[in-house]
Amino acid sequence: MSGLKTIKKQSVQPQYQPQYEVTDVLNILGSKLENLELNSWQLRTLFALKKCRTSALGGHIDACDECGNVSISYNSCRNRHCPKCQSKNREQWIENRETELLPVPYFHVVFTLPDVLNKAVLHEPKMLYDILFESAWETLQTFGKNKNLQMGMIAVLHTWGQNLSLHPHLHCIVPGGGVNENGTWQNIRTDGKFLFPVKALSKVFRAKFCEKLKHQLSLKLNENQREKFTENEAGNYEKLRQSLWEKPWVVYSKKPFGSPKSVVEYLGRYSYKIAISNRRIRKIDAENVTFDYKDYRQKGIKKQMVLRHEEFIRRFAMHILPKRFVKIRHYGFLSSTWKRIKLKNLQQKLGIQTKEKPLPKVFQPKCSCCKVGNLVTIATFDLRGPPQWFLEMSRNLPVPKSAF
Repeated sequence: MSGLKTIKKQSVQPQYQPQYEVTDVLNILGSKLENLELNSWQLRTLFALKKCRTSALGGHIDACDECGNVSISYNSCRNRHCPKCQSKNREQWIENRETELLPVPYFHVVFTLPDVLNKAVLHEPKMLYDILFESAWETLQTFGKNKNLQMGMIAVLHTWGQNLSLHPHLHCIVPGGGVNENGTWQNIRTDGKFLFPVKALSKVFRAKFCEKLKHQLSLKLNENQREKFTENEAGNYEKLRQSLWEKPWVVYSKKPFGSPKSVVEYLGRYSYKIAISNRRIRKIDAENVTFDYKDYRQKGIKKQMVLRHEEFIRRFAMHILPKRFVKIRHYGFLSSTWKRIKLKNLQQKLGIQTKEKPLPKVFQPKCSCCKVGNLVTIATFDLRGPPQWFLEMSRNLPVPKSAF
């Protein structure tokens, strides 16, 4: 390989990892996972996480082009629920969003479902999450139409609370205005306050969600899908509706972001988050898992929670999304149909020099030994393990030239 230094015969250099991982709990449970009453898709996802960066998925052998250090890396599962596989997707997604920013105020709006719906969410997650997206967008669209404006929104679904409880909510980035009938931009507010009155947003959001929920339940009964929603459950809709209207729903709105750059930083934190990151896990023993969480009822005080292995994985599995479910959605003038032509025209009217989406970056990891050189892949292998020449090298035998 041209430009490659003389290779040093060194042992495998493990990459930095948190001390404890979700996969540690999965490995401890082993076959007991099948006793947790999880569905086949949840089990399939958990098994994928167990294999991530292990010999079960194969791997590749890298050599540093500067110091010649040889290291081995196992392949990632690339599952969107994996704590170890999100950073690359996050960076690429943020770069794409940077090309769509406008020089206007941006607001952060959060739509939250009440806990009385948690049982229904566990029963029919796709239906309830779809209704959540649709209701949130129609609510904002209604307020925009009152001012004759076409709104835009990027919505990211989160289903968890800090303690891994079920807490479905949408984090929405909403530009503080819209496109009028003339195709030009118009701000909704200029006083730097909230985008729309929060109480009004909450009432409209609740009404739209309840209307859509009732409609979907009636459709399922008409399609004779009574294995999921029986007549008795449908007859209890009025009881459910009363509980949904007993207390006000929560729509949270922050003041506008300081700059478009801060919008991107926010998106980076929320776009590809999962239920819990490995760095929050503080201890795993023979029976329990201890992890950090913030108690927002007490102003975000940092606390620790202890759960048994089975309960920890049960809570984690609640946040595995349905197959092919889209958790990040774009609406209005931020939707894919607008982005092709109309968004670029709008950016030009606002004096922005439009940028093309950057090509996906070729990830070039740095050497963990010298911290300077780039790692170059010199061989790949499957679950049968590294090639014979690498095993011979690890025993300080001559490395055949054919390896390079």
